Amino acid sequence: MRLRPLAVLSLAVVSALTLAGCAGAAEPEDTPTPSGDAAASECLVDAQPGAVSDAISVSGSGADLAATFSAGTEPAEIERTIVTEGDGDELRAGDVVSGVYAIYDGVTGELLERSADSAAGADGEIPLQLDPQQYSVFVAALECAPLGSTAALAIPGSAFGEGRSSIVIVAQSFDKLTRADGADQEPVEGMPTVELADDGTPRITVPDADAPTEVQLAELKQGDGPVVEPGDNVTVQYTGVKWSDGEEFDSSWGRGAPTSFPTSGVVDGFRQALEGYAVGSQVLVVVPPAAGYGASPTSELKDETLVFVVDILGTQRAIAAAG
Repeated sequence: MRLRPLAVLSLAVVSALTLAGCAGAAEPEDTPTPSGDAAASECLVDAQPGAVSDAISVSGSGADLAATFSAGTEPAEIERTIVTEGDGDELRAGDVVSGVYAIYDGVTGELLERSADSAAGADGEIPLQLDPQQYSVFVAALECAPLGSTAALAIPGSAFGEGRSSIVIVAQSFDKLTRADGADQEPVEGMPTVELADDGTPRITVPDADAPTEVQLAELKQGDGPVVEPGDNVTVQYTGVKWSDGEEFDSSWGRGAPTSFPTSGVVDGFRQALEGYAVGSQVLVVVPPAAGYGASPTSELKDETLVFVVDILGTQRAIAAAG
């Protein structure tokens, strides 16, 4: 059993944002793009336990999650042992969860990276995407196991490309991330109104008025999680409509999965709805062309004032800034 080659995995630093992919990390986009298909219903990897994964000793939980194993570990194929089984629903490729992990070089035993390196909170938790597009190692570690499980995973170096080292991963999932869960706030008069469907999908109604010329922000739900900092990689749900006609032009809800991107990878008005707000918040933002796509002459939205509703599900510090 093989994953698609994971060429971007580095033996020096393993970025939680680019753990998987056959061609490296994509450049940031002005409009975020989800990386998963939440409709996936079958196990993509379905890794089974073996002598190597069974021999991995797992200790601790949360930020203290760790593994002990014999150096020189090199399984013939991907092996996964569920060390502790959770009591939640089974996870599928395309799901996004809060979780923790630690990744080791299977040959040397060296700790390459752990979630605590980039976690925004002391619990060490970060958003983990079970990304079927890139065959993320988190798909192999957590798919088709109940939410709340802890898994030990051993992957041969051949899964990452010729001449690569094997890796050992321990990962633990906690909560499925789908919608903002902060405290409801009073609406702001004159701003667009928002109604939520049972699953959290927002419906935005634009007022019959001239579009504002400055960015307008309103917190619809106030979260109590870590605060998003400049340069963070955020995981969100969002919907965007045009002020001119109320037409939806983009939505992660419509694609069936949250999406992740750095705050520096979106237009300025969208960025303002992220930085300084806490995880769990839902933010309404009105973005005039100057803070949107006005500087992109080829964009169909260059003359449009945009309205976004953004659910902030998680945030992760940049590895380089995590010390």
